[in-house]
Amino acid sequence: MLLRGVLLGVQALQLAGALDLPAGSCTFEESTCGFESVFEFLPWILNEEGHYIYVDTSFAKEGEKAVLLSPDLQAEEWSCLRLVYQISTSSGSQSDPSRLNLYMRFEDENFDRLLWSAKEPSDSWLIVSLDLQNSSKKFKILIEGVLGHGNTTSIAVFEIKMTTGYCIECDFEANHLCGFVNHWNPNVNWFVGGGNVRSSHSILPQDHTFKTELGHYMYVDSMYVKHFQEVAQLISPMTTAPMSGCLSFYYQLQQGNDNIFSVYTRDAAGLYEEIWKVGDPGAAGWNLAEVEFSAPYPMQVIFEVAFNGPKGGYVALDDISFSPVHCQNQTEHPFSALEASCNFEEDLCNFYQDKEGSGWTRVKVKPNMFQAGDHTSGLGYFLLANTKFTSQPGYIGRLYGPSLPGNLQYCLRFYYAIQGFFKMSDTLAVYIFEENHVVQDKIWSVLESPRGIWMQAEITFKKPMRTKVVFMSLCKSLWDCGLVALDDITIELGSCLSPEKLLPPPGECTFEQDECIFTQERRNRSSWQRRRGETPTSYTGPKGDHTTGVGYYMYIEASHLVYGQKVRLSSRPLRGVTGKQCLTFFYHMYGAGTGLLNVYLKKEGGSEESLLWRRRGEQSISWLRALIEYGCERQHQIIFEAIRGMSLRSDTAIDDVKFQAGSCAEMEDQSQQSSGYSEDLNEIEY
Repeated sequence: MLLRGVLLGVQALQLAGALDLPAGSCTFEESTCGFESVFEFLPWILNEEGHYIYVDTSFAKEGEKAVLLSPDLQAEEWSCLRLVYQISTSSGSQSDPSRLNLYMRFEDENFDRLLWSAKEPSDSWLIVSLDLQNSSKKFKILIEGVLGHGNTTSIAVFEIKMTTGYCIECDFEANHLCGFVNHWNPNVNWFVGGGNVRSSHSILPQDHTFKTELGHYMYVDSMYVKHFQEVAQLISPMTTAPMSGCLSFYYQLQQGNDNIFSVYTRDAAGLYEEIWKVGDPGAAGWNLAEVEFSAPYPMQVIFEVAFNGPKGGYVALDDISFSPVHCQNQTEHPFSALEASCNFEEDLCNFYQDKEGSGWTRVKVKPNMFQAGDHTSGLGYFLLANTKFTSQPGYIGRLYGPSLPGNLQYCLRFYYAIQGFFKMSDTLAVYIFEENHVVQDKIWSVLESPRGIWMQAEITFKKPMRTKVVFMSLCKSLWDCGLVALDDITIELGSCLSPEKLLPPPGECTFEQDECIFTQERRNRSSWQRRRGETPTSYTGPKGDHTTGVGYYMYIEASHLVYGQKVRLSSRPLRGVTGKQCLTFFYHMYGAGTGLLNVYLKKEGGSEESLLWRRRGEQSISWLRALIEYGCERQHQIIFEAIRGMSLRSDTAIDDVKFQAGSCAEMEDQSQQSSGYSEDLNEIEY
């Protein structure tokens, strides 16, 4: 085994008292602690000498996987899940690497949520820390190992532990140091101080946690500093769930020495921000520090000490903790993505216009063959500027968003459609205004765009001061005024390009990368086709997809089919759960000869299919939203069936399929999309 070289280190890492481990935890010494291998896949093997479980190529082939399922768990308080693992391989380069995945399976959901994934091999054990937000729902943890290419490839799990608290908290008593790591420097580094083994460097009489010499803390000493401004960094695990509150810790500084002790945050892109710096060295003993900490997207906390020379003394650190209650000096109103977003179904939300006039008008277009409806559902409201009632030479319509706190990174997304202009450039632009409206900065504008198609725009921005997003529509001349439509504005924290935003959530498929969970019995010209742009036949099919306007969707090409021919797209088997499920998707049925679109449910082991939803004939030139509420406690499949109509103008398309736990009414309330709901909802129980 490739893993034997790390066993001594693992034994030191694993904590005593395995029988007293909290629920969801295991050191794999004598058993798997209630974790069980899933029968349909390879088994995880418990090492004969204890210490870990593994799967390797000695009994499995490349591409095979092993799945371990925890007992039922519950995290009514915020919890931290830590996994100690190793991926080993003998090959130098891997085109198809092994992968270790961690999932969370809620009892009322068809799909598992991916918490974390790793594929990098290592020569020793590694630790990952994952924040689990408090929830009253029961869940299970799935550990999935997928073997990659290599003659001697193995994946091992040494320990999994779930404890109440935040992953950035630590008292440094455990050997794994809560996942904190020292950024190695040839001359200055953070060390563990205290404990039974005393060294000349461990100079504090006692730690803060237990207030004895047996307790542990972290410290950095200047005795080996060789250069001016040498830096030591202690780096926390990356946060994996949004949090905001008060970060506190205890520190000691050697009096009268020239060192700089600071605390920074660092995001996934590597951007630093200082959030605290020591001023007065404080008392000779342990001093409490409290600092406002906001991590709306993944961040690390970095404790940094910079020395000016070998006589810079020492800095010690202990008992890092976090509270969701803000520090006493907190007065800033926290950012709310809900308050900063709008789909205009009920009103303008927190957006407003210039007092001089209303350049943007909230309108609704009924589904028809000549004019597109809104982007949200095809049936609801959107904003329209530069109409015949407002267009005039040099006219500018401004739509102001709510005030946004400064010094945070934001992702702005919205949908727009433009038609009627000879020249499109700058017909719609987005500006950032500072609160006093003195400084404005253009961050986006239209250059060219397909006419009459809902297009998605996304912009990442960050400003030091409080700002507002402003949408500006410009009518250049009396002879060059047209229509500018705006819908579904969202403002979230973080970069639009961050990995967690690029991957669709479980149970969602936009068809941008592939067909996701859907399969077909055969693939040829008569199958469902994945396509972008407009379909080949005129006067039928969409001009673009629903997701972005330039992405992919699934459709049937009527010219390759005969009248009445059926084409089916089936989901993989879905886990049966108790409670209601809401299936939403967008469909496009435009063309004089359009046939039928059906959605069926097929239970495992049966041949009968139950009709959940149906539409017949031409519906609209717009993408329309469908909502299907159903329940099924057995494993089942969802099937989309399109039937070709009487003529070539019978292309039918679907996009943006989403499965969610709960009733469709609950989904509507959460997304503030109430308009048009009852017009396209089916409720089925099985």
